[in-house]
Amino acid sequence: MRVKLVLRWDIKDETETDYYEFIVNEFIPRLKRLGLSDIEFWYTIYGDVEQIQSSAIAPTEEQMTAILNSDEWDSLETRLTDYVSDLVQKLVPATNGFQI
Repeated sequence: MRVKLVLRWDIKDETETDYYEFIVNEFIPRLKRLGLSDIEFWYTIYGDVEQIQSSAIAPTEEQMTAILNSDEWDSLETRLTDYVSDLVQKLVPATNGFQI
């Protein structure tokens, strides 16, 4: 069964330009190299929720577990936290469309 990694966060005000550069030039390409697909980003402009929701899919739960336990993921998540706050992560069975 496919598994979806759902991430939510707020962008730190003082890092917005560097954040966008990191997401486009490093975060997304590294997610793909890790074997994740169907990568999505949602930006919230209104409401009392995290500013960004992102998701990516692994073909199996075992592959997702291996990815999340890898040094590459640890490095990537550490770099992400340089630019964001309130990072929340969860795994859900992958279905089509928006999932929270």
